Amino acid sequence: MVAELFPNGISHYAIGGILVGLGVTVIYLGTAIPAGASTFLESTLSYVSGLSRFQQYRVSRDWRVVFTLGIVAGAAVYALTFQSGILSSGLQPGANTGELRDVGGITIWLTEVQPWRLFLGGILIGIGTRLGKGCTSGHGVCGVGSASSASFVGVATFLLVAIGVAQLVMAMGVNP
Repeated sequence: MVAELFPNGISHYAIGGILVGLGVTVIYLGTAIPAGASTFLESTLSYVSGLSRFQQYRVSRDWRVVFTLGIVAGAAVYALTFQSGILSSGLQPGANTGELRDVGGITIWLTEVQPWRLFLGGILIGIGTRLGKGCTSGHGVCGVGSASSASFVGVATFLLVAIGVAQLVMAMGVNP
């Protein structure tokens, strides 16, 4: 059954989960603040936005920006090493929503998902994050990890809606 659900194996998911878990643990132990990505993004926006929503002073603002930049840098390092072919790993299965392409002498992974779908998805996630008072990583990793009842409800809702929408989209024959 596992082989049917995960034809490329589960090791890359397990290693990714361990790294995420270690990351949020280090941040929580060092700061006593859960490492939800939406709060970190909000702190980063406080440097460039004049909106009062983003101008609320937080002592943790500077290190949250470093964390946000670390997420981007980590993804870039991964893409430039494993996905570009500089390093190889049995953990990296072939992507089914994009491909490796040469761009300016550098091989990078580009998605085939239309920009309007990415934009619409981002808008929906942004609205959901504000309404749900946190993002999937904040509720799913940090909130559930600290036994927050609101996070259990949030995660159950994320999963049920995502599974339902995925089934509906697949039944309609829509591909990314």
